[in-house]
Amino acid sequence: MKITLNTSQVAEELFSDKENNGFTYAGCRALAEWLEEFEEETGEEMELDVVALRCDFSEHENVFTWAADYWGGLGKAMEGMNISESSGLDEDEETIAEYLRENTCVIKFEGGIIIRAF
Repeated sequence: MKITLNTSQVAEELFSDKENNGFTYAGCRALAEWLEEFEEETGEEMELDVVALRCDFSEHENVFTWAADYWGGLGKAMEGMNISESSGLDEDEETIAEYLRENTCVIKFEGGIIIRAF
């Protein structure tokens, strides 16, 4: 037996777990849309597992907050990605974004980004 959920229902299910996953509703909606696109591209139906999704994905305000969380501080992130202190914020942002695109899934949405763990 199965129940087919639409994008809004998936977003609501994810958002109902917000105390554990820290996602905003906008982030839940973006992830639900990404999951739907993934299903369409692969032709495989997915089973919604909010616990697995909160373990696999995290929401951040921007790439800088992700870097600070992931590397244990923005200074360590800059060292880890060879970002010099003399480079500008736009250049730093692009360096971090490129690193992410090369290593994982990045879901951008109005108000933040969602990063798949890697």
